[in-house]
Amino acid sequence: MKKLNKLIITEILLDEVLCTVCAVFRDQKVVELRLEPSGKKNTLNNIYVGQVENIAANIQAAFVRLSDSVNGYLPLNQCTNAIYADGRKSDQPLRPGDQLLVQINREAMKGKLPALTTNLNFSGKYLVLTTGNRKIGFSNKLSKEESSLLNKWLEEERNLPDRPYGLIARTNAAEATKEEFLHELNLLKKQYEKTALHGRNRTCYSLLYESESFYLAAVRDIYTRDLDEIVTDIPAIYEKISEYLSEFQPDKLQILNLYQDKLLPLYKLYSLESAIDEVRHEKIWLKSGGFLVIQQTEAFVSIDVNSGKYTAKKKAEETYRKINLEAATEIARQIRLRNLSGIILVDFINMQNPDHQDELFHVLQKHLRKDPIKCKAVDITPLHILEMTRQKVRRPLIEDLRDLHQQQQ
Repeated sequence: MKKLNKLIITEILLDEVLCTVCAVFRDQKVVELRLEPSGKKNTLNNIYVGQVENIAANIQAAFVRLSDSVNGYLPLNQCTNAIYADGRKSDQPLRPGDQLLVQINREAMKGKLPALTTNLNFSGKYLVLTTGNRKIGFSNKLSKEESSLLNKWLEEERNLPDRPYGLIARTNAAEATKEEFLHELNLLKKQYEKTALHGRNRTCYSLLYESESFYLAAVRDIYTRDLDEIVTDIPAIYEKISEYLSEFQPDKLQILNLYQDKLLPLYKLYSLESAIDEVRHEKIWLKSGGFLVIQQTEAFVSIDVNSGKYTAKKKAEETYRKINLEAATEIARQIRLRNLSGIILVDFINMQNPDHQDELFHVLQKHLRKDPIKCKAVDITPLHILEMTRQKVRRPLIEDLRDLHQQQQ
């Protein structure tokens, strides 16, 4: 029987706050969760005309005011090809008082300001248009044949003289027709012109580009080749997703469904409360009887694999191999579910056989490739600690849950 892959969008009451929840359900498990208080506006990827307040040379960063009450942190190495709103040229050093176009590329985390960049990104289902890097690139998850075909479709763009933007073909581009691909390209170029070209004439603190609702971003970003259903029980959200799909992916309208069973709420049907409760706990049991302990520190994420209740009557090496392989699968899921990022250190149970260590490393890599956020297993150290990294985009889910809890204190 085929295991269905679904995108679930619903509402749930958490700490007496009504939240919109977006969950990816795959192989009978929740593998990704995003949530925010219903009605709250998302600021990630918003583009503003900001003003440089001061430059901290010791940390190579500028502090930029986005509005009367909001500041952001701009690393100076993120200022390539900056677009100024006060007529300055981008090849001059940044100065206090400069007005320039900036985009929020990482949410505020752990009391830190939101991170900014002057490399403006306009994301579609199939393409990302970027002002910082003006090359044409392709997702490394695309096959050589797929990249070659998309490269032909972009030949006209490649030959444009002094093209002021770059393009990246996303993994989803593999399932686009040429017409759909080029249609989205034209939409992104219009978005770029409206924001980047006309935006330089707008007043300071203007919001030039407002990102879509987080659930629409989830619909856009999810890899739809193996997506079987998008389901919501909220009529207003159903209508918005329907409008989005009608314009950008009309062939996917057939997988959008409005859930209307009043006796069994959607969040109960897919055990979303259990998944959220799972994120609140550091200890995760494995089917084999082993368990994980996941801890977030200031500097990194620590994941410890333990043999626990495992009692199979086999040699110790084979016992540890089985627990580690199961743990690798669950670790990849937990990292995505909890939205853990930065440096992640995994202490697997020690195995003496080098072949078993290689097998473990490659199994983990295989599961990490399913993660839409850039994630990489780096190496296993002599102390048997596996080092990996995951790109920081949104803050960890546990921080969202703690904020909700604190609101009720």
